[in-house]
Amino acid sequence: MTKLMEWLFAVGTLGTIWLALITNTIENSFVRDHYTLLLLSPVILVGLFGLGSLALVLYRVYTFNNCDEAAVDLQKEIIEAKEDLKRLGFKFKD
Repeated sequence: MTKLMEWLFAVGTLGTIWLALITNTIENSFVRDHYTLLLLSPVILVGLFGLGSLALVLYRVYTFNNCDEAAVDLQKEIIEAKEDLKRLGFKFKD
């Protein structure tokens, strides 16, 4: 099963349960007492998903590792490439 199928299955299952609760197919005292919360639950879940995603991205950016050795190697390769191009007649603006 692909990841897409897993997500579609989960969203479909939760959507079916939510729709059954909204249309009173499943009668429950919680639904009667908290109907507005139940109506807004998809919006709340999307907002929480967005906040979680934002927190994850910010954490990954904050803990991003610098690789100084790779930066030095890349600078050397750039200098070598410029020298090779100069030998072939390419002119650089400095």
